[in-house]
Amino acid sequence: MEKIKLLQERKAKIAEYGKEIRERIQSIFDEESFVETAAFSFSKNAFYGEDEVGEGVVTGFATIEGYPFYVVAQNFKAFDGGISKANCDKMASCLDSAEKNNTPVVYLLNTRGVQVGEGVTVLEGLAKLLLRSTQLKGVVPQYVVVDGEVYGSVAMLSAIADFTFFLDKKSVLSVNSPFVLSAKAGKNLPKEEVGGAKALSKTGIPAFEVNGVEKVRETIVQISELISIPCVDAELNDSVPALNKDASAKNILSIFEAPLEIWSGYEADVKTVLGRIGGIAVASVIFDGGDTGVELTADKLAKIRNFAEFACCYGLPFVTFTDVKGFCACMGVNNSRVMKETAEYLDILDTIDTGKIAVVYKKAIGLGYSLFAAKSVGFDYTCAFANAQIALFDSVQGASIEFKDTKADAIALQERYADEKADPINAAKEGYIDAIIEPQFVKQYLISALQMLAK
Repeated sequence: MEKIKLLQERKAKIAEYGKEIRERIQSIFDEESFVETAAFSFSKNAFYGEDEVGEGVVTGFATIEGYPFYVVAQNFKAFDGGISKANCDKMASCLDSAEKNNTPVVYLLNTRGVQVGEGVTVLEGLAKLLLRSTQLKGVVPQYVVVDGEVYGSVAMLSAIADFTFFLDKKSVLSVNSPFVLSAKAGKNLPKEEVGGAKALSKTGIPAFEVNGVEKVRETIVQISELISIPCVDAELNDSVPALNKDASAKNILSIFEAPLEIWSGYEADVKTVLGRIGGIAVASVIFDGGDTGVELTADKLAKIRNFAEFACCYGLPFVTFTDVKGFCACMGVNNSRVMKETAEYLDILDTIDTGKIAVVYKKAIGLGYSLFAAKSVGFDYTCAFANAQIALFDSVQGASIEFKDTKADAIALQERYADEKADPINAAKEGYIDAIIEPQFVKQYLISALQMLAK
């Protein structure tokens, strides 16, 4: 009877401490699908002399629209979500199960950092947790929901995960306390202006900024369907007449069935889009250069590289819609990681074996062509709109500037790099372009190419 009484007491304490976080879990996952693991783990906080109920984190597995996930949810009620060695061990154990059962992970993070009194042991715990999450990268998808304030080293999980959601305007992510960072900068900023989604727009971490957990559910389901169901029935003969009038990124998006843009708040002129074309799931990069074309920077290439890596890991064909001119010609870009990021992108591109397709819909100039349309870097099929521009330089003026210190004949330069010489016909003559197409029919060409490359 004493053991029964002890069990009852522990269950009551667990229910008291974990009511809010369990309700949060239920709001994201299918009703009554959550099964908790390691629920009865208790440890003593040496500094406060109190039990850490459930180690201050709830773990288990559940479903969203029938798709299974492992769940790691920090219980903010336990020492403000404070990280401890036991806390990290419990989370790492859940990741072990996710790997063993080849099941994605959803993290609900809410913590103000490590627990007082933990000492160096918590650093070992954090190292273990971050390494296990890193080892899962590319094995199963990982989703982080910044569900309040997330401070300290555990914020690194957001950088490791495939996708990070910021909920409303209350989500704050910071490796150090935002109040400390603000004070060191000599300012008195609200925490959201230090670690909110918009404040982190250069980090590449916030994949989605959403209003409410229902949008989290919808997005995770959409991604899960794309990864899990490679092809669905769709209309195969669609045309997009608007592209004949305006070959814009907005009209390019209409090629997709239910497109999902990732990292939309980061380097917005390079759109990374998950979606289906003719029912076939693809990962696509759409360069949105307006009237001038996109110039590459280290940040833009990092975004593309991360997205290409996701496509590679989960077997999605990689499709580029090119309107890009090469590296931005400025000293800041020259003295940046732009060349290293380019090299790393090429390394990832080389590993994609599920099909690479390029559509030159506006410009493919210089390195912009080499990286995002060239047969020699592995693109299986390359087509170009009839009014696209493919050339070594963007204009006669650009060529003249490039060769200004040489003995090159100015008239010869004008002849070679005149606009009429930059149409895709010249590239097609050399066998580098498979088709020159009327823009409105691009979807039909893409579906045919994707079906040919399907494995």
